[in-house]
Amino acid sequence: MDSFGLLLDGFATALTVENLLFALLGVTLGTLVGVLPGIGPAMTVALLLPITFSVPPASAFIMFAGIYYGGMYGGSTTSILLNTPGESSSMITALEGNKMARRGRAAQALATAAIGSFVAGTIATALLVAFAPMVVDFAIAFGPEDYFALAVLAFTMCSSVLSKSLVRGLASLTLGLAIGLVGIDQQTGQARLTLGIPQLLDGIDVVIIAVGLFAVGEALYVASRMRHAPPEVVPVGRTWMGRSDWARSWKPWLRGTALGFPIGALPGGGAEVPTFLSYSIERRLAKGPAKEEYGHGAIEGVAGPEAANNASAAGTLVPLLSLGLPTSATAAIMLAAFQQYGLQPGPQLFDHNPALVWGMVASLFVGNAMLLVLNLPLAPMWARLLRIPRPYLYAGIVLFAALGAYAVNQSVVDLLILFALGALGFAMRRFGLPLAPAVIGVILGPMAEIQLRRALAIGTGDVTVLVSSPVAAVLLALSALVLLLPLIRRVRAKKQGKSPVGAP
Repeated sequence: MDSFGLLLDGFATALTVENLLFALLGVTLGTLVGVLPGIGPAMTVALLLPITFSVPPASAFIMFAGIYYGGMYGGSTTSILLNTPGESSSMITALEGNKMARRGRAAQALATAAIGSFVAGTIATALLVAFAPMVVDFAIAFGPEDYFALAVLAFTMCSSVLSKSLVRGLASLTLGLAIGLVGIDQQTGQARLTLGIPQLLDGIDVVIIAVGLFAVGEALYVASRMRHAPPEVVPVGRTWMGRSDWARSWKPWLRGTALGFPIGALPGGGAEVPTFLSYSIERRLAKGPAKEEYGHGAIEGVAGPEAANNASAAGTLVPLLSLGLPTSATAAIMLAAFQQYGLQPGPQLFDHNPALVWGMVASLFVGNAMLLVLNLPLAPMWARLLRIPRPYLYAGIVLFAALGAYAVNQSVVDLLILFALGALGFAMRRFGLPLAPAVIGVILGPMAEIQLRRALAIGTGDVTVLVSSPVAAVLLALSALVLLLPLIRRVRAKKQGKSPVGAP
């Protein structure tokens, strides 16, 4: 009841005319930067940090929160329409969303993304208000062996579910893990795979990797196919979701929310893990026509991951506000903004600055409603992007991708890396290697390595420490089961005299 009363006071702060304008500005900017490949909410918040010298703290953080939520939604737009994720967390949406667009259901994919983001964001923000202390306790209880086991589960499910061939999935994952090793080893200080290039000592930014593999690789692949086939005219289709679309979307929205919020609250959880797990679960649960549509544009594959994506944003705020622990790049920039104001997130922040904290939390409800009002009516307009001639469209994608990659560090080396990764993305498409396992390997590989080393250090080299926790043991058992399932299916298929599905 105390939290509810503080939330009402937060609404009094968030609903002032000035703060409403800042919230609207934030969600609008967030959506725009989410749409542009390579320019995400973290970069936008970083560019706007100078406003902390002249804008009141509550207004600034209401705008930053709007940028965060808007960027999460905006990244789905280019994923669906152009197979080009604006954010790495939106790459899973591209798997089914772009297929829906090519079948003339772009507006439905955009609509389920918008409504799912609203539903998940609203529920997750309510959970943030009601259960933040419990989630924080759960996050603190997670040990390094648990984080390593969670990463292994993500690796195995990614390689088996997102690829028709387990071998190709694992090959793609290995490429991603190798790219993630580039840079200085955080424990030994040794340079790895840098080829003597100083700019690679800090590793390759994940934005450059995601944009290179997806955006530039897609543009090169489309350009290579244009001489072999006439340009594809993709119909926009009906404007709104039909009854069957609603019936197939609401359960994935809720399941995605249930995954996104707690995992987003975990240090290192981020938005990538829950979006991928949501897609995997929805694919496993699919029955009838939905099961046949996976790989060809299943609406569940858009609804679930997008809900998980936005729910994780609210989950990220739990450790940031309660412990001062950022679990994403955007949260880290927001922590820097707190420090600009001379504030330190943590229990004392709730006691000394309740208007700021609860005003920011209340603004999440307001920002979600604004995003729905802004984006749902604009779904047909976004869908019309598909009518732009492909040479101009993909030339623009490469241009914005190059601008976004250069803006990360203002380095020409980053541009060269971008186009090298674009060539790799083209080759992977050409030879049938899935892209998602590679990006998952890049994002989670360093975290898995660090947690593995910490767990082994705690256990003085005894590998049994990796299964000493019940959570870790269950997660590793699930990983083994995921790897064994294709082999079991192949053995059964041979006994029945059938060709195995998804065999290497």
